[in-house]
Amino acid sequence: MNNRMRVVVALACAAALTLPAEAVTGAHAVAKLLGANGNQIGRADLIQTPHGVLIEITAHGLPPGAHAVLVHTTASCDPKTLFTSAGPVLSLEPTKPHGYFAKGGSRAGDLPNQFAAADGTLHASMITTAFSLGNGKKSLFDRDGASLILHAGADDYASQPDGNSGRRIACGTIIRTVAPGTRKGASRRTHR
Repeated sequence: MNNRMRVVVALACAAALTLPAEAVTGAHAVAKLLGANGNQIGRADLIQTPHGVLIEITAHGLPPGAHAVLVHTTASCDPKTLFTSAGPVLSLEPTKPHGYFAKGGSRAGDLPNQFAAADGTLHASMITTAFSLGNGKKSLFDRDGASLILHAGADDYASQPDGNSGRRIACGTIIRTVAPGTRKGASRRTHR
């Protein structure tokens, strides 16, 4: 675990001391990002905090520039299908359209664009309250799970079904490594 991740975990633990027990789940998940050739090109860490799910992404080998980052409905990242096995963008309310600018939008899986540097590396942090790593209606861990996808281009935040963001270039199935309410000593958390 890097120093920044330790600080985030420490802050989340400190906040847990001042909030009711049900307000903090302590859940953690990872997604190993695969490129179109099936090789791992990065990783996403998802941490349930008192203020939403913190998502930290590191990746390499990407085209420089903006990339849509979206959570899709199924925990399946098959490069042979160009990651279409991950299904559509996650929506906890089927009638909601995709995109922050869409009338009546956005979906739970909509996240802000992130940017790869000239050398193809991407380091990003974002937080969302649209879904959780716990249990219940907002959980990513339903019967078929979820995947995190990076697209070739930027999300225009309005076009259906995925913001005109281009092909899916990286995919990671989201796997819970620490269950909600697990104490530190009982953790099954994996380390980098």
